[in-house]
Amino acid sequence: MSVGITGIHHLKIPVSDLEQSRAWYERVLGLHVRQEFSDGDGVVRGVAGDIGGVPVALRQNPATAAGLSGFDPICFAIADRAAAEGWVDRLDDLGVDHSSVGQGSQGWVVRVQDPDGIEIRLYSTDSPYSG
Repeated sequence: MSVGITGIHHLKIPVSDLEQSRAWYERVLGLHVRQEFSDGDGVVRGVAGDIGGVPVALRQNPATAAGLSGFDPICFAIADRAAAEGWVDRLDDLGVDHSSVGQGSQGWVVRVQDPDGIEIRLYSTDSPYSG
């Protein structure tokens, strides 16, 4: 028997209002929804798809979403400072509040909060500290 981790299967993000969050993640981060999850009464309580090839699920769970408000559990990878600046321009065009481009501990970073106040970071894979 072989054991090991081969990667991330998916990220599950708790949200208080599925419809509002789905629209935000689609519009702002480019979520492509591929599946909806209904409860026993047929009410959709979750969706799954991908953001930039990363499998992501949104799941209605208001208490957990509130508990994560202000926390930064997710950092999506972007290429470099130019990509970070491009995200600032995109977020400006969408009228979405965000940070300026900053230096993180290992790369360039832009911070944005989803409708529940969960901080999503767009973090470069290159570093301002190399070269």
